[in-house]
Amino acid sequence: MARSSRPAAALAMVLALAGCSGGAGVPDEVTPSRSPVPDVTLPQGVSYEEFVRKLDGRADSHVQVLTVRPDARVKVAGVHGSALAHAETVRAMAGTAGAPAAVNTSYFDISSGKNYGGYDGDPLGLYTERGRMLSEATNGRTALLLGEREGRLDARIDEVTTEAQVISDDGSRRELDGVNRVPGRILGCGGVGGDRLAVSEVPMEEPYGGLCTDDAEIVAFTEEWGDDTPPGSPDSTEAVLDRDGWVLEVRKPAGGPVPENGSTLYATGSGVDWLRSHARTGSRVTRSVRMNDAVGLPVAGRVDTAVGGRYRLLKDGVSALGDAAASTRRAPRTVVGVTPDGTLLLVTIDGRSPGVDAGATLGEAAGLLASLGAKDGIGLDGGGSTTMVVGGEVRNHPREADGRATERPVANALALFAR
Repeated sequence: MARSSRPAAALAMVLALAGCSGGAGVPDEVTPSRSPVPDVTLPQGVSYEEFVRKLDGRADSHVQVLTVRPDARVKVAGVHGSALAHAETVRAMAGTAGAPAAVNTSYFDISSGKNYGGYDGDPLGLYTERGRMLSEATNGRTALLLGEREGRLDARIDEVTTEAQVISDDGSRRELDGVNRVPGRILGCGGVGGDRLAVSEVPMEEPYGGLCTDDAEIVAFTEEWGDDTPPGSPDSTEAVLDRDGWVLEVRKPAGGPVPENGSTLYATGSGVDWLRSHARTGSRVTRSVRMNDAVGLPVAGRVDTAVGGRYRLLKDGVSALGDAAASTRRAPRTVVGVTPDGTLLLVTIDGRSPGVDAGATLGEAAGLLASLGAKDGIGLDGGGSTTMVVGGEVRNHPREADGRATERPVANALALFAR
């Protein structure tokens, strides 16, 4: 398929980025890819290309790019596997959803992680599908927001926090600590009040690359969880709700199935006292959830899909990495860019294959996005998770840290659907 055109502003953005501490300059010219571009009919307004770049000026890296114009006859939406609690490959998710293309997205509670909580599909940070929040934000981290405006794709990148409450029919309100995660464990921190570093008990409200704990929480589980909720301690309590929030039963200890078209509220510590007082069988409890932008205002416009990342790569065409731009670590990357005209760029970069694919530093990934015309960019889960699927085929070459070529099950994906 033909390569998509790039906005004229791309060169200016690359030159601006070249002066950043990340050291990314104008990438070398494209050289032939190692495999033919698939002969796949994609929806109108969507194009796909593969090429090789020397992102560090010396070593090759294979790159795969899906370009989605804002007027494309396509919907870009988050999808997960048969159960949010369990990971699946991007190829399996795309196949089940009937999507012609998909790319991995969220960081997740990977089973090989040192703080693994037992549910390898649990997305870390913000994740919404069809406008429903299925995982709360790691407050303050960057997120990709996708919706529609006047029938066109509306793609934005912003720093997002979430505020959530449970509200009983007697008017009592209580903070909702999380959605679809093991209560008491906040991997990556950045949660709401009461979080403490697991290793030191120091209070922590900011994002942090470790585990926080909170012994007094209320966590909601939705039907998308797709599994029993975690077995609770003897003093835990769980309210089981129907689709309208009416309490069907209260079980103690917590742990058990989530009703079809329903949800649960799982309480520990002082959260148990609130639940016992305000969520009795036959009463009604509703949830209020809000996403706020970088200045603390409610996120404007319609947001159907939201995916939290870790690093903002670009803002207004220049590096937004700060100190992270100095990192020299190269790895496979999954990155997303938005151009000035609203075009969405879904990009994967291969790595971990000496002499074939060098991977990219964060600064080099930002430079690549800028060269493709992006003014804003975000880094999603990379490493062995990086996966690009087009026409039912995995087009990149996923590799684990030890160099093994493997197709890793992940939490979720961004999928393209014709409309």
